[in-house]
Amino acid sequence: MLVDSHCHLDAPRFDADRDAVIARARAAGVTRQVVPAVTAASWSGLRDACRRAPGLYPAYGLHPMFMDAHEPADLERLARWLQTEQAVAVGECGLDFFVDGFDADAQSFYFDGQLRLARDLDLPLIIHARKAVDAAMAAIRRFAPLRGVVHSFSGSLDQARRLHDMGFLIGLGGPVTHERARRLRRVAAEVDIDSLLVETDAPDQPDAGIRGERNEPARLPYVVEAIARLRGMAPEALADATARNAERLFGLPPA
Repeated sequence: MLVDSHCHLDAPRFDADRDAVIARARAAGVTRQVVPAVTAASWSGLRDACRRAPGLYPAYGLHPMFMDAHEPADLERLARWLQTEQAVAVGECGLDFFVDGFDADAQSFYFDGQLRLARDLDLPLIIHARKAVDAAMAAIRRFAPLRGVVHSFSGSLDQARRLHDMGFLIGLGGPVTHERARRLRRVAAEVDIDSLLVETDAPDQPDAGIRGERNEPARLPYVVEAIARLRGMAPEALADATARNAERLFGLPPA
């Protein structure tokens, strides 16, 4: 029984066949999915998408790649929303220093606000940290104690281990299936298994078998198989371990 710890099932690219996508995921053994938001405008649609079937769990946040869609009052709205809706996490939030013309101060304003909310509401975080793992770790330390996951992790093995010491897991998805991703595959092979979550980030980040195509949660077994091979263990054992990790972090009911 697999848990997709990061899937944007509410994305417009799933509007035409969302129920079929959910059905294919279930047929592939993906029984639970965490669905994080990216903007305040998307929260209600994400909530409705998660009501379509059992096993879909919402998280609400403000993503650093959508800065033009955010306004400071969204943090107050998020605080109210998290207290009235059944969220498993705060996110997707974080820092992205890869995009051209990024404003680090503006990103930090929203990220710090969400770290504070997670601490005050005792919720885990789903963090996006592209070219910004060290900066995200520094922010986490300022608001500790916190817990959560750095999704689509692209940092080093040392960073992964330090994150684990801080109460954070790492999420690995499609990129780990690409043979040229040597540093990431080393992380997948050597990091403590208690640090691992698996994800698709669908509809983005397709695995090596569907390059350039729309990703979906039914592809999660390919991620699990790739990581299991790197670790020299059975895919079923990895699936079980990462599902238990997701249950502990997000408070998910057992399958």
